[in-house]
Amino acid sequence: MASRKDLDAWMWVEACELMGRAERLQRQFFQPPRGGASAAAWEPPVDVFEDERELVIVVAMPGVPASRVQVAQEGAALLVRGSRPMPLSASGHAVRHLEIPYGAFERRIALPAGHFQMGQPELADGCLVLRLIKI
Repeated sequence: MASRKDLDAWMWVEACELMGRAERLQRQFFQPPRGGASAAAWEPPVDVFEDERELVIVVAMPGVPASRVQVAQEGAALLVRGSRPMPLSASGHAVRHLEIPYGAFERRIALPAGHFQMGQPELADGCLVLRLIKI
């Protein structure tokens, strides 16, 4: 049976790891603008899945309409950029609390070696789904 001291040490390590993870997520979502007013202010989180036929990239960006998203291949990477409009911006509401990132975003996703053909991008449940067929 573990001693109280061992349990306290374990809990402290777990708490520190969770704080570190929270700080990394905060930095990922709220990047300070790097340049002029058009610079991206945040990066959406991305999941990448692969099998023998395709690469599937899921970019979380709830509330972003398709008309505000651009996808381009730049060398060995995909570039997803766009903007999430601030809701109620013209209604006169004052912001009391803000955690969801708004404004311009950009995410560069490194691709593995190989050749791909991009399928039709799809917006589903607040995520952009990109399917890259291996050729």
